[in-house]
Amino acid sequence: MNSETYRVRRATTDDLDQLVLLWQSALLPAHELEKRFTEFQVAEGMGGKIFGAIGMQIAGSSGKIHSEAYTDFALTDELRPLLWQRLGSVAANHGLFRLWTDERAPFWRKDCGFAEATAEVRAKAPADFGEIKPNWVTLQLREDLAEPTVLEAQFAQFKAEEQQRTQKMFEQARLFKGIAWGMAVLLFVLVAIGVVFLMKHRASLQP
Repeated sequence: MNSETYRVRRATTDDLDQLVLLWQSALLPAHELEKRFTEFQVAEGMGGKIFGAIGMQIAGSSGKIHSEAYTDFALTDELRPLLWQRLGSVAANHGLFRLWTDERAPFWRKDCGFAEATAEVRAKAPADFGEIKPNWVTLQLREDLAEPTVLEAQFAQFKAEEQQRTQKMFEQARLFKGIAWGMAVLLFVLVAIGVVFLMKHRASLQP
């Protein structure tokens, strides 16, 4: 069976019976995972059989990859890349900044780029993931907007843009004020000329 034979998709309620057997065979807590089946992506064969599944818990801007299971260990090299590609799409659709996992297969480090997290990064992990143990690895997908340096840079840029907009408004206001004064002076001059003209020619204008 080659990679083109599989369809990777989100798990549905119709998959629960197969998923429970898969989790049980992998010695995973099937009863607990059954309640979280919507977190799972599955690799389905042409006959509808599920050959592999993996979950991703999402909390805020982070995701935790967990509970990887396969019907046959020999399929892992073929199915992992497919499931990983699917997880990447899910992460992108949810706008995630960082992924975590305690999966121990070399694939996650070697092929996906996961690495050990510093104490500072571990401290930022969502509480929903529980304790971040030393064996956990992480992958930063994009710049974390929660980083203070990033926030400071964004605030400085926003402040500069706001100052430019304010300055432009003041300049426009001064321009409009100048035009208004110019029109007022012109109107005054015209009125004054009209008054002088009328006074000089008042006699000739009378019937």
